[in-house]
Amino acid sequence: MSAVKVKPLGDRVLIKHADEDEQVRDGIIIPDSAKEKPQEAEVIALGTGAKDSDGKAVPFNVKVGDRVLTSKYGGSEVKIDGETYLLVREDDILGIIES
Repeated sequence: MSAVKVKPLGDRVLIKHADEDEQVRDGIIIPDSAKEKPQEAEVIALGTGAKDSDGKAVPFNVKVGDRVLTSKYGGSEVKIDGETYLLVREDDILGIIES
């Protein structure tokens, strides 16, 4: 994957949802508008970081390249160079998928 030239701000994380195979149920293709949003994603870029009440940087729990699970309805969808990404707060990441 080519490097994305976007640096999220604060505790935001840029993620890209894993491509899901076309959903088919009983031979019927489910249209995009009716498909469930995938919850598995890859971390593409990390923000500048959150600060605690003393102004000290709080380290991220995820790193670029991690496969993560996200909440279904969190974040803001953005298009960059024709690709669709999601900007989420680190709190919207539910867990890291370990291989």
